Amino acid sequence: MRHARGPAKLRLMFGPQIAIGPGKADLLEAIAATGSISESARRMRMSYRRAWLLVDTMNRCFREPVVASATGGPGGGGARLTRFGERVLARFRAMQERVDRALDRDLAAFSELLADRPK
Repeated sequence: MRHARGPAKLRLMFGPQIAIGPGKADLLEAIAATGSISESARRMRMSYRRAWLLVDTMNRCFREPVVASATGGPGGGGARLTRFGERVLARFRAMQERVDRALDRDLAAFSELLADRPK
């Protein structure tokens, strides 16, 4: 049986920007786990700059910041999800789960239409 590449990917747009999608949600989870944008970037195999830009985009798209960060120095820097960011992440993951459940049968049927391999 052929399968589409994974579940559907929910991306929520705010104007021309992706306010949040699977990659940004993964980054938020990594920041929550590590307390660091740079460590999260390393774990996700992306540059610090890319991770910082993703965080910056999210912070600009939402009513409140989703990540609070402190610059490095003698005490070190760090980053954490704000309470608002925790709400954004939880809401996004809940919506993604509902989308996956709703489309499960359709994606299975759609997979039957796909070739074995791209031509």
